[in-house]
Order: sequence, then structure tokens, then C-alpha cells
Amino acid sequence: MKLDDARIATVGLGYVGLPLAVAFSRRFDTVGFDIKPSRIKALREGVDHTREVGREELLAAERLRFTHEAADIAACNVYVITVPTPIDAYRRPDLEPLLTASRTVGRVLSPGDVVIYESTVYPGATEDDCVPVLEAESGMRFNRDFFCGYSPERINPGDREHRVADIVKVTAGSTPQAADFVDALYASVITAGTHRAESIRVAEAAKVIENTQRDVNIALVNELAILFNRLGIDTEAVLQAAGSKWNFLPFRPGLVGGHCIGVDPYYLTHKAQAVGHHPEMILAGRRINDGMGHYVAAEVIKLLATRNLPIGAGRILVLGLTFKENCPDLRNTRVVDTIRELQSYGAQVDIHDPWVDPAEARETLGLDPLPTLPEDGTHDAGILAVAHREFREMGAERIRRCLKPRGVLYDIKHIYPRDRVEGRL
Repeated sequence: MKLDDARIATVGLGYVGLPLAVAFSRRFDTVGFDIKPSRIKALREGVDHTREVGREELLAAERLRFTHEAADIAACNVYVITVPTPIDAYRRPDLEPLLTASRTVGRVLSPGDVVIYESTVYPGATEDDCVPVLEAESGMRFNRDFFCGYSPERINPGDREHRVADIVKVTAGSTPQAADFVDALYASVITAGTHRAESIRVAEAAKVIENTQRDVNIALVNELAILFNRLGIDTEAVLQAAGSKWNFLPFRPGLVGGHCIGVDPYYLTHKAQAVGHHPEMILAGRRINDGMGHYVAAEVIKLLATRNLPIGAGRILVLGLTFKENCPDLRNTRVVDTIRELQSYGAQVDIHDPWVDPAEARETLGLDPLPTLPEDGTHDAGILAVAHREFREMGAERIRRCLKPRGVLYDIKHIYPRDRVEGRL
């Protein structure tokens, strides 16, 4: 296939698929497909609830159209699948969204078409799990009638400095010719350039270790924060001192959630165990990070006890619910761990997050955030859980107006001066 003949369908229009579809549409005729009619309706009206693409940018994308009908992508010849790859309740990879998307694409495949996967998976998933579905649905042979590529997403939700075109794209293809095409396709819209991997499995592995590496490093700093707390040493002060050396890595403690760092390592450990290797360091890091929400709750309970403030009948205000700052994404947020733990003590937990859709919070988490920040001074404790810019700008004094005179403020993200909080991670 010649590059100029590409007609692209982006399958999945979330944080990854929508910005990519917009980028492709600057060069190619592009169809954005999503199974949610409400999502398609909003996008046609120029509204992106993820806040990754602005209204003007959406409405200006003249070569991009949106649909929830699979028949509308049948005329395309390049299919880019950008659906979520979550884990289930047992922390095992859940490939069902990926396989469902593969079935949808397989039913409309034509000879010569190229299917590119961007979803994060374990090495081998594209060719071992997805390709058989494409073959079964299309009745065609892989690498004879159709071809595959892999180019892992590197979107950082809420980041306005590193957009899709500004991040180097890893690319790979199922044959040398397919690899050439996939690389040229992305190079035509990614200004930062591309890195061509030697195989799809190499590209899959590269993606999954990006977030695994960050997860392990954050786990180390989280463990250090727990240690320094017992030693009566301020963790941030230690990290600032250590950071004066040029090669010290600037990781910070915190709650590790989201659809990448808190999930991707389980894809790698699943594959490792499948081939008989027990990944000790990766799983140790996951255990530490998965336990930090409970640790924060325990620290707040201790602070309440030292001030003779109520625990079982106490009121606690949690500031921030999303998995990261300046982003409305609630997927795999670990703030909920702290909330549930506090509730298990009988505490009344109120939540405020200016970035969250209240209806989504109710539907997905069973939580009902406050629409505005209270000023009644009746909360026994406040927890700064997510460093949204609104919380940074208002400062600790505004937060303290929500608390009783002897109320405690715990700062997970270290955004307030140390002398204005009673505890921090």
C-alpha cells in the first residue's frame, strides 16, 4: 500500500485514540470509531470529556469524522486499535476490549489492509492473541492477505507540553514491508520522529517496561518515605538534598494508579509467570504501591488520635479523586483505597475534585463528590490527595477553613509548606 492511499480508522476514542485521530486527519482521511453513541454525539458537537482535545481543534479537523457504526469503517484500509487493556479483579490481564475490537475490525478487513495496535500488552499478545481473531473473522491469512503493526501509545493524560506529535513513536511491523509502511505512516504526523523496533514483540516489551520501570522506582521512594517517617525525617527534604547530585532520579512518593503505571506491570508479570519466571522485584514494587492508600489512611488516623479528634464519628475531607493531577480520569485511582479504609473505621468521608464528572464518580466508584469546597470548618481532617492546580493556587489556608481549629491536614503530594500541614507522605 502506498502511504498516500491510506484511509485510516482509529478504533477507540479515549485519551489515546482521539488525539491520534486528530493528528492523522491533518494528513489523511480519518474515521474515529467508538462503541459509545454518547461519545460520538459529544465529539460531533466539539466536546471531549477527557479534555485532551479542545473544541476548536475538534471542529477544525475537516478530514475527521466520527461514528459508532462498524459499517462506516469498512472503506478504510488502515485500522489503528487504541482500546483500553485493563486488569480484572484478580489483577490478571483483561484482553476482552482488545479482542472485541479485533473482531470488529476482522469483519471489515479487505486484502492488503494493515491493522496497527497501540494498546499496552505483554510481549506476544498482538501475534498470539489478536491475529488469530483477525484471521477467524476475516477468513484471510496473516502476512499474506493482511498485515499487522504495533506502535505503543505514549500519551500522558493532562500533559499540555508533550502531545501526541511531540513524543517519539516506537513502530514495528509483521513483515519488513509492513514495518516500513507503519514507520512511514507515523513519521508523516509525528514531528518528534520515530524509532523502528526490530519486531512487534520488541515494541510490545519496550512499552510495558516503560511503566514497569517507573512503578518500581516509585515503590522504592514510597518505601523510603515510610522508613523516613518512622525515623522522624522529612522525605521531601531528603529527596531535595539527594537531588543535588546530577544523576539522582527525581521520583516522588505517592499513590500509583491510572491505566498505565498501576496496571502495565501486571501484564509483564503475567507473561513472566506463564514462561516459568517469578518476577520478584516487579511484584514487590506492586505490593508496596498497592498498599500506599491504606498507609495514608493509617497515618491520618494516628494524627486524629494524637489530637483527641474523633475517628469513628469523624468527618474527613479528601481533596482530589482522579488518578493524577489536572486530568479527569478516574480509572484505577488509588485515592479510593484511602477513602474505603477511612470509611471502614466509621469516618464520614467527603470528597471534592473540580476535575471529576460527578455522574461518572457515582457510576464507577459509588462516590458522590461535593460540588464546591466547603467552608464550614467542621471537618476533623483534610487529605490533599491529588495536586490539581486549583488546590495549588488556593493554598493551605483556604483548605484549613474547611477544618476544625485543631483539625489536621495531610499532604500526600507535598504542595504546601511543611509548617502548614500536620503530616505528609
